[in-house]
Amino acid sequence: MSNKFKYKMVGLIAGLFNGMFGAGGGMIVVPMLEKSGIDPKKSHATSIVIIAILSVFSLMGYFCGGHIDFQNTLGYIPAGIIGVFVGSWLLKKIKTDFLRRVFGFIMIISSIRLFFK
Repeated sequence: MSNKFKYKMVGLIAGLFNGMFGAGGGMIVVPMLEKSGIDPKKSHATSIVIIAILSVFSLMGYFCGGHIDFQNTLGYIPAGIIGVFVGSWLLKKIKTDFLRRVFGFIMIISSIRLFFK
């Protein structure tokens, strides 16, 4: 299978997850970027760019469908912005093995929570 085909398939799956779950495509994109030889920290950062662009299109779909509660949205943004800066600063500081373990742990916990809901 060619790399171009893999990228297209990962993009399709990431877009599907993003559209259905809201930015869930990172679970697909990060491992694929790592498999293609990109450093794990760069994979996480690059994934953010991909997911951000996909999220803009998801936002348009949700907005046109009337599925956004803007009043509740505004309460999350200030603390979320602080979290973005802290998280991007931490990414530079933490070891790659720890990053992988945390990412894996979050994926496992999220899976368990979703399975039992």
